[in-house]
Amino acid sequence: MPTKFLIAPLLLAVALISACKQDGPAATGAPGGAQTAPIAPPAGKAWADMIVKTPEGGYRMGNPDAPIKLVEFGSLTCPHCAEFTELGAADIRDKYVASGRVSYEFRNFVRDPLDITATMLVQCAPPESFFALTDQVFANQSAMYDKIQAAGEAAQKAIGEGPPAQRFIGYANLAGLTDFFSARGLAKPQAEACLSNVAKAQAFADATEKDAATYDIQGTPTFLLNGSKIEANTWPGIKAELERAGAR
Repeated sequence: MPTKFLIAPLLLAVALISACKQDGPAATGAPGGAQTAPIAPPAGKAWADMIVKTPEGGYRMGNPDAPIKLVEFGSLTCPHCAEFTELGAADIRDKYVASGRVSYEFRNFVRDPLDITATMLVQCAPPESFFALTDQVFANQSAMYDKIQAAGEAAQKAIGEGPPAQRFIGYANLAGLTDFFSARGLAKPQAEACLSNVAKAQAFADATEKDAATYDIQGTPTFLLNGSKIEANTWPGIKAELERAGAR
């Protein structure tokens, strides 16, 4: 799987952008668990501003000791993940994480070369920028694909067959991501240094393979709640699960 991620033609990835996980079962019934009391953050701080990289390679927002821990395995090129973020990100941050009851961790689950490219750029920035940049990449997803497709097959093929250290720089330029991140404070030389790190790209692919096997991930987004995989994968379903666990 890791080698496939690094050498698979981007054309195939673009053709399969709708192949991320379909909607899970709809949420049913009222929340059933006891309500968890809010937990105050340290003086002068807000839980939503406390963002760290985890040992598992994800980025966690919120109270590290929150009794309810939500983990998302998401792909930056998955439309279902973009929809989840559009509908749920603000509530997760401003209601659930802000209460101290819930921590939210996002782990990049890379599906294709363009996904690796965007992930490398998001993670090139400081940890405190991770969630804001991730949300902005999701909002820009359609424009990113429009640029890739407008470039044509020959340009995509040439990049895919080029030197590995230049490949992700080429995808970033083709998709408009170099300028996109430059406008958000990531200077072009810094971005290119991150994108030329082939070992890092391979590490993302390896982590995805490991997570897929460990958690039986069939598609994105996939969620863990307090360490266990749940079937819900839409914002209404995840919201119901959080409230059922006491985050209301």
